[in-house]
Amino acid sequence: MTFADLRALHAVIGEAIDNIEKVYKSQDPPLEYPSLDVPFYSSQKHTPEVDRAEELKLTDAVFSAANQIVAACGQLTATVHKPFFQLVEIVNAANIVALFHFVEQTHIPEILREAGPEGLSTKDIATKVAELRAATPGAQEVDIDPAKIGHILRVVATYHWVREVRPDVFANNRLTAFIDSGKAVEELKLAPQKKYDGTDGVAAFAGMAGDEVNKLMAHLSEWLLTGGLTTNATNGLALHKAYDTNRKYYEWLEDPGNEFRLTRFGHAMNGTRYWETAENIIHGFAWNDLPKDAVVVDIGGGIGSVSVILSQAYPHLRFAVEDRAPVVAIAREAWGTKHAELFDSNRVTFHPQDFFDEHAPFEIPGVGKISQPDVFLARAVAHNWPDKDVLKLLAILRRAAGPHTKLLLVDNLLPYACLDDKADVSSSSQGAVRSLVPEGSPLLPNLGKASANGYILDITMMGLFDAKERTYREIDALTQATGWKITNVKRAVGSLWAYTTAVPV
Repeated sequence: MTFADLRALHAVIGEAIDNIEKVYKSQDPPLEYPSLDVPFYSSQKHTPEVDRAEELKLTDAVFSAANQIVAACGQLTATVHKPFFQLVEIVNAANIVALFHFVEQTHIPEILREAGPEGLSTKDIATKVAELRAATPGAQEVDIDPAKIGHILRVVATYHWVREVRPDVFANNRLTAFIDSGKAVEELKLAPQKKYDGTDGVAAFAGMAGDEVNKLMAHLSEWLLTGGLTTNATNGLALHKAYDTNRKYYEWLEDPGNEFRLTRFGHAMNGTRYWETAENIIHGFAWNDLPKDAVVVDIGGGIGSVSVILSQAYPHLRFAVEDRAPVVAIAREAWGTKHAELFDSNRVTFHPQDFFDEHAPFEIPGVGKISQPDVFLARAVAHNWPDKDVLKLLAILRRAAGPHTKLLLVDNLLPYACLDDKADVSSSSQGAVRSLVPEGSPLLPNLGKASANGYILDITMMGLFDAKERTYREIDALTQATGWKITNVKRAVGSLWAYTTAVPV
């Protein structure tokens, strides 16, 4: 790495900031970029200017420029930061996960929201946490040392996820607000088990990641070195070592004693919508080309998060959400009063279906019996299963497909961390790509730190399911082997998610 390389990375950052500023200053009236110090609560109303400034962050131009900044800053940090200090952060990353889990479980974002921009002292935070713990069934009541609250939140503040406004006084910032459920503290006292009901699911995602995912990842290396490295693991799953169970993850969630985890999981999957923008979901497929009352089967669709978004954008379509019976049983309740018109009008319906069983015909009121749907939508499904199981699933869907049925797979398509000289750059499809950055860019071809979330998810899938996110070549091989042909790949703006369309052959 030469000084010329360092300056090239610096130039990437400067140019990206200029591009973002042009977008914001072109508005009427001109807008400022949202401040990290100012919370933005999705559950609250804002001025039109604040809402517009937030919306602009998700536009193609701003999102792409932001990724350039993140990638360049990550590469600069890796270059100039002392290696031992970087090592300390990497090997102790579990500390950060544990602290985030503590913050979410003790409802500190909600406590600090009610405290406002002046913040709350660690003594007062400790008092509030103790009150909430006393109201939580099964929670152990303990004396809380405010100094420990301060030490915990100071680490979180160092990572910019909360703000220390004065010594031992903390307030929410934009990032803390993101994991705020929006529930009032009094609501949490009365019904802590309903914290995630009617929310966007982000707090539930943080809770799940800090609980079962964090615990099983502590056993990942042990699992890999004792049989997990084989093509099909010979020693069960990392989950088995963490929780002394032989059950698969979804089965384990349904075991007695895991009722809260099962409910939280449904909400957490709702929260994963933030992996993409709504525009990517809405425009990832030619939904407008489908006829009125065309039926889209949302395979493994959980509580219907994606189907709700799509049904609002395309009211002429019907969405049938399929999942395991215990998930379907809680789907309507999980939404509370939200989107009742979609469910009551049967534009979004729920159907129990294990997708490793032969796909059974089903009824949609007002439409009739459905045996060959127009679209099988499988979002974040294939990445939950090893290749042998994905082959089985795709073969079942192929047998249930009619000649007009399309298969839409929505998962990360992982690029290589180097240039892919075998990619067909002349193809109109966005499947295999040579690089995600312009020719001659100093950035890693996969956008480095800006894409890290996709690769982290890949390893989470390995630990949970002996599964993975896939490259385009890997998903292409699976579809070809099961009677499907990929006809188009549309990559999401700003992330590694992609919309892969296949047809029967």
